[in-house]
Amino acid sequence: MANSHVIQVARDATAQSVALVRSARKAAIESGAVFLRDAGHGLLEVSHNTLALLGLMLAAVLLFAAGRADIRHEAEAWTLGWLQARQEARAEPTDPAELLAAELSEPDAIARATAADPKELSRQQVAVALWLSRRYHVAPEPISRLVQEAWSVGQKASLDPTLILAIMAVESSFNPFAQSTVGAQGLMQVMTKIHNDKYEAFGGNHAAFDPVTNLRVGVQVLKECIARAGSLEAGLRFYVGAANLADDGGYAGKVLSEQTALRLVAGGKKVPPQRLILTGVPAPARPDPTAEPSAKAEQVRTPEQVAMLP
Repeated sequence: MANSHVIQVARDATAQSVALVRSARKAAIESGAVFLRDAGHGLLEVSHNTLALLGLMLAAVLLFAAGRADIRHEAEAWTLGWLQARQEARAEPTDPAELLAAELSEPDAIARATAADPKELSRQQVAVALWLSRRYHVAPEPISRLVQEAWSVGQKASLDPTLILAIMAVESSFNPFAQSTVGAQGLMQVMTKIHNDKYEAFGGNHAAFDPVTNLRVGVQVLKECIARAGSLEAGLRFYVGAANLADDGGYAGKVLSEQTALRLVAGGKKVPPQRLILTGVPAPARPDPTAEPSAKAEQVRTPEQVAMLP
């Protein structure tokens, strides 16, 4: 009996312990759930307030940016650049030809091109540009740019732009890479080594093959020649290196003939591009496209004549 009583007491104590453990676990679970629920509500509240604050800040920034054209332009440019980058990333070429084209591409190359839209020129300039384009078989866009430049530089130098264009025509037939046997280079066949000081303002002698630079330097040389000789025709003889020679090979006459034709064209007259207007000397034959560049300059500039250049 005593043993049974002890066993029963032990069972009751065990049952009470189990009940206490279960009760404690239940209380702990309920407390944890309450804590988590409260913490979740708190985080939700904080997040809601934070998002509301961020929204207000973003709205303020957008309102400020909308009132600033420079910031709006930068934002649009950045967005466009980002979208383009994403588009390019999605469209990565896989074809070998496309890969080569992508490697060789240079979107900024247009900045180096010597060209202008003929529609941007005045009526006189358009007429001259198209006539020269037909006569010398060159594209109208680069000729238009040179005609524009001749008008601009001619005004600054007090020279007739048709004279500048006539010299380019006779000297190089508008080949910007022409070179004579004695070193006359570019559109106006400037003696680069002699006038290298004039190219310093354009970055060096290689600028002789930039059409616009060669035109500007050539005009400086021409202006000096005319001032030194005292007249246009004598200045042209200086320019070609024949100042002290009895004959300039008809150079001055060819230039003046070309200028006469250009003046007529600029004045609205119809002049066949296949021939020149005569001014007392035989008109030169039409340049042979297969001939070596600067053939005319090679005919009139000899080493002896080079020494006489200004």
